Amino acid sequence: MKINKRRLLTIYSSSIIFVLSFVQITSAQIKEKTYKMETNRDTVLFEMEHVLDNMFKLWYPLSIDSVDGGYYSDINYKWELEGDQNKMIVTQARHVWSTANAAMFYKKYDYLPKVAKHGFEFLKNVMWDKKYGGFYNLVDRKGNVIKEGGEIIKNAYGNAFAIYGLAAYFKVSGDTTALKLAEETFNWLDKHSYDPQYGGYFQFLSRDGIPFKTGFRNIPPKDQNSSIHILECFTELYNVWPDNKLKERLTSLLHIIRDKFVTGKGYLNLFFKRDLTPVTFNYSKPDELKNSYELDHVSFGHDIETGYLMLEASEALGLKNDTTTLRIAKKMVDHTLNNGWDKKVGGIFDGGYYFKGKSKISIVRKTKEWWSQIEALNSCLLMSELFPNDKINYYKKFCEQWEYIKKYLIDNTYGGFYWGGIDEVPNIKFTPKGTIWKGNYHTSRGLINCIRRLKSKG
Repeated sequence: MKINKRRLLTIYSSSIIFVLSFVQITSAQIKEKTYKMETNRDTVLFEMEHVLDNMFKLWYPLSIDSVDGGYYSDINYKWELEGDQNKMIVTQARHVWSTANAAMFYKKYDYLPKVAKHGFEFLKNVMWDKKYGGFYNLVDRKGNVIKEGGEIIKNAYGNAFAIYGLAAYFKVSGDTTALKLAEETFNWLDKHSYDPQYGGYFQFLSRDGIPFKTGFRNIPPKDQNSSIHILECFTELYNVWPDNKLKERLTSLLHIIRDKFVTGKGYLNLFFKRDLTPVTFNYSKPDELKNSYELDHVSFGHDIETGYLMLEASEALGLKNDTTTLRIAKKMVDHTLNNGWDKKVGGIFDGGYYFKGKSKISIVRKTKEWWSQIEALNSCLLMSELFPNDKINYYKKFCEQWEYIKKYLIDNTYGGFYWGGIDEVPNIKFTPKGTIWKGNYHTSRGLINCIRRLKSKG
């Protein structure tokens, strides 16, 4: 998930407005409640299935735009449509993936293949650039392309998620048109975004596919966020289209992320020059970090998510006895739990930093966005199966994380997930349930993965 200053400013500006309009709920009031942590697998399974069912009922049919196609983006905290309803390729494709994935997992979601088909038609007929190929990044409610900074920009991240949704839709529907479009998108990325000299993918491209090889508007040309999700999306495609070139690119990307992006301590550098040299500043004091936080910090959510995504890619590639990927994935999860875990109430913080001359990490952003909490939940349960006797006790951490999510992230009044934990930002409960950056992909994937694992041990 891409984090940017404009989006964060919107979130916290909304919080400030609501502080003035509503009686603020204090952290002290929240902590007055006492809870008993649930550890019984059957009980946790029941709770998760209930949350998942409720989540899909909230999102659909509400988010389906039956007039202009695709899915609505802007939904307020009470689950009411409110806003411009611009449509981004990432959000639209993730809806396709989430509904197709859930339909394959739960037979009772018999309506979801139709919801996925609705989104597929929008991707194919509206968001695909019929002149130059590749998917547009952003269109308005009616499907008109929105220029960003005066020009039409495409990116590898968005096109990768289009592949993700198309591959899953093909899997559930058997519609070869979707698979062919996924293949075409892969080939478009390979021709325009792939860097044959240094490997990896240029994130930003012009409409006609010319990559910005030195970066775009002060953003470096390559980054971990687009890379880990290209890895994820290629994994999904490879499961239904075991093409040799795709296998080569997927393998290469796994090695780049695992062997070059992950630091010795077990966290990811965030941005890179074309030759994959990391962009870091080695600051000494917190004040120095303010203007470049987005470029250089420890993103605990991405780290714990990447551990899972690397193992998923390794499995899809059939890499048996891949002890290197397993070791580094565990190292990333461990680094997050040992350094980014809130020992008071649970959950993982959004950002940390190793300041120059300090061996211990500093927490520089104490907020806890919803997606990173779900990713931590998923990875902890996975690690509990792989390392049941580890001293960290991953299953206990999984249970603690689920308790955190139930207490501070799930809206028991209106349903769904808050943008972030109300233990840190109480009035974040009045911010949107849906935006172009907030859908149900992380939550549905994480919950379904956990439910599947819990059932397999039943």
